[in-house]
Amino acid sequence: MKVIQNSRKTAYDTWFLFAVVSLISIGLVMVTSASLSYAEGGGMPATYFALRHAIYLIVGLLLCFVATIIPVAVWRWLGIPLLIITIGLLALLLVPGISREVNGSVRWLFLGPISIQVSECAKLVLVLYMAGYLIRKHNEVQTEISGFLKPVIILALVSTLLLLEPDFGAVVVIVSTVLGMLFLAGVPFRRFLVLLGLALTSLVVLSIASPYRIQRLTSFLDPWSDQFNTGYQLTQALIAFGRGGWFGVGLGNSVQKLLYLPEPHTDFIYAVLAEELGLIGALAILLLFTLLVSRILALGKQAMLMDNKFSGYVAYGIGLWFGLQVIINVGVNVGVLPTKGLTLPFMSYGGSSLMISLLAIGILLRIDFEVFSKKNKKTL
Repeated sequence: MKVIQNSRKTAYDTWFLFAVVSLISIGLVMVTSASLSYAEGGGMPATYFALRHAIYLIVGLLLCFVATIIPVAVWRWLGIPLLIITIGLLALLLVPGISREVNGSVRWLFLGPISIQVSECAKLVLVLYMAGYLIRKHNEVQTEISGFLKPVIILALVSTLLLLEPDFGAVVVIVSTVLGMLFLAGVPFRRFLVLLGLALTSLVVLSIASPYRIQRLTSFLDPWSDQFNTGYQLTQALIAFGRGGWFGVGLGNSVQKLLYLPEPHTDFIYAVLAEELGLIGALAILLLFTLLVSRILALGKQAMLMDNKFSGYVAYGIGLWFGLQVIINVGVNVGVLPTKGLTLPFMSYGGSSLMISLLAIGILLRIDFEVFSKKNKKTL
């Protein structure tokens, strides 16, 4: 009788925890640095956004802790109810008088002093639902066209509601994540290619259907041709990268955050970080995200090997979601992708994004604990 040896001595992946703690800590520092002048310029106390971000962080950590004590089986059971609630909330956003328009979008549901960005909830909920669906309909997904089309119909419904807000960035992340999960579940390659082609065609059509999207698509190709209008955000971000050099101008010394770069504490916080900490600091952040995503995917693989397929699919889905969102946000900041309203996970200001991301981390920690426990007990 041979016992399977576990190279780890702790229930949680220490490198995974190191990446998460590092990112949320640096994020708190950078939100504080990037938002001081922005808050004062808006007539608010200088620490307005920093204090709110700290509160969101505390709530997010509490959600993370709660998620670590909830068995993964409960999340599997909650997948369908949470999906129904999320679709209902997305539809509710479109009802006049329920939501409020902010910067041309109706993405936030206001409940008194609390605002919820439902699209952030949808990212996690779709991962949980798809993981459960892939377990329930595993053979059908691989062999029958119906098993492939059912989640696509759900995805189309959620995407349509998001586009009516509009929230094009969230659609890109959610569609890409779900397609990635279907691919990992063994969908025949030809069906995957057909769906991928249809998804890309739809995204292109949607991109050129609205004038503001056309401007975003064309301005990022040559932002300097109209640097005070359509190319303004990107040119200011590029100036921040240029000023940062190798080692940066020093924490707190960014000039671009002084009301030059729009939303410096949210979508373009990476540009402020690059200006203050330089190329070295910017690359360090990318290394932390690479470490985080690689450990999440490794956890998914471990769960699959231990026959915890739901846990494996959830880990894969969250890893794809985080990785895609980082790629898009950084790509927008450096000018290789059109401008999208997507936060940098764990670092940008945004309560819904931070709290849902930390909730996802809590679920991953629970998966890690259950996989570790099962592996320690398993014998040959």
